[in-house]
Formats: sequence, structure tokens, C-alpha cells
Amino acid sequence: MLALLPVMLFFVACSDSGDDSWNSDSPDSANNANRNDTSREPALQRLEFPHIKEGNIVLIHTTNDQYGINYSVEWDPQKKAQRWSAYQLDTRSLEKNTSRYRSDNNQYPHDPLLQNSLYLSQDCIWNTGFEHGHICPSADRLYSAEANYQTFFLTNMQPQYGAFNGNDKSPWFRLETQVRSWANAQATETLYVVKGGTIEDNQIFPNKLKGEMIIPKYFFVALLLKNAQGYKAVGFWMEHVSGYSQKLPLGDYAVNIEELQRLTGIDFFCNLPDDVEQRVEQLPIENVKRAWGL
Repeated sequence: MLALLPVMLFFVACSDSGDDSWNSDSPDSANNANRNDTSREPALQRLEFPHIKEGNIVLIHTTNDQYGINYSVEWDPQKKAQRWSAYQLDTRSLEKNTSRYRSDNNQYPHDPLLQNSLYLSQDCIWNTGFEHGHICPSADRLYSAEANYQTFFLTNMQPQYGAFNGNDKSPWFRLETQVRSWANAQATETLYVVKGGTIEDNQIFPNKLKGEMIIPKYFFVALLLKNAQGYKAVGFWMEHVSGYSQKLPLGDYAVNIEELQRLTGIDFFCNLPDDVEQRVEQLPIENVKRAWGL
């Protein structure tokens, strides 16, 4: 399905699945001034979606099974870079029903939802010393082979230093494991996840990979957890460096959502009712750390 809006383009992958109740949201929007416009695409009401930037593209990946929406990407067609990937996690979505996708011929496929003219001319990460950094991780999507395969699309990748992507001193590497632990906790109903690397002009390295691909200076994570008590949220902000001399606590990288919004320019969790959004996003960081056990 392709829908053309006056200020935004939305490319939506259709699913033949019937019941999408696992990952649907119907927040009370009566008092929600900054929510996304859902007149053309109802999925934009989902709680993991930040506010969509004018002129950008939203790629919504679905699977033809009971899970429905897999993850979504906001794509900047001018910079030819992803702004974020967003998705939901819970005990059901963390089921391990398949193995990590492997292909000798096409390990990182082109995203079928994105026109070729809106992507880079090549996979710029190969043979540069950087890793293909999944934003929605493969390990978060092992419930089906189709869902896992979709996480390897190039639109879900950012270039990352190897030590940032896969070293136990790296906060990014450790945080991905911690996120799954929070989502898998018995009390968790749903964990809403937004992740990405910075692409604004003052938050990227001066050189592009192969003259085309932006290299983020920072990476971020925004989390919103729903349980029987309500909602809580936390953000993480970390510098993209080639190595770490020590293993610092994840709490050292934690910020409240209001601060993460200031750093990134992204309006996270905009589909929450305004009173709930203000409460969870402006909580002082020491309170946030206590709430998350950091």
C-alpha cells in the first residue's frame, strides 16, 4: 500500500494477518495536542511512534502471521538515512522460533518499501572498518524467519564501530541485552522501543562512508514501558566511539525523555495523552533511574 500525503510520504507493507491486537494501541487522544496525524495511516497512533518530521518517509514492515507489524523506520529522503527504528517488545515477541538470518549472496537486502532513488547507490558499510549496526536488532525478532529477515534491510542499519556494536564494555551492546530483559519481565505488558543514530548536520562525522553514508556521532534509545501500574519511560544517549577503556554502569548514559528530546530534536511518545506524556517524560533523572533499577 502506498499513500501520498501533502507533506509526508508513507510506504506501508500490507499484511494478510487477521488479528493485530498484539501490537495495536488506541490511546485516548482527546487531550493530545502533538499526536501524529492518523487520517491516512492508522498505525501512526501506536505508542512507539515519535512525531513524524515533515517530508520524511515512514516504512512500516509487517509479517504475514499473527504478529502483524514488525518494526517501522522513519527515513529522511534528503539525507538518505534513517532517523529511527521503532517497535514493540513483550514476552510473546521474544519467542525464539527461528535462527538469525544468513545469506552469502545478499546478507543486507535493499528495503522493498523504499524506491531505489531514495536510497544510496550502494551498501556503503562493506569494507570500511565499520559494522552493519542493526537498529531493530536481529535478536529482538526471532519469533519468525520473515520478521528476522526484515531486520537485515539496509534501511534498518547504521554504521557502527565494531567495539561499539559488539564489545561487552560498550553501553549499546549491553543495553540491547537489558532491553530484552525488561521486556521479558513478568510484570511487563509491553515495552515500546525507539532507537537510532544522529543524522543532523552538527551530530555526524565530517566524512561520509564512500562519500555517501552519514556516520552518527551519537546513538540513542527511548523506552516506554507499560505495566499494571501505568507507564514509565527512560532515555539513553551515548557517544559513538571506537573503543571503551572501562565498563561503566548503564545508568551513566541514562537521561529522562525530555532531555533526550532536547538532544535529538525528536518528539518521543507523542501519542500518549498529554498529561501522561508530561509526567513520564519530565520525571527527574534520579527518579527515572530508581524506577528502572539503574
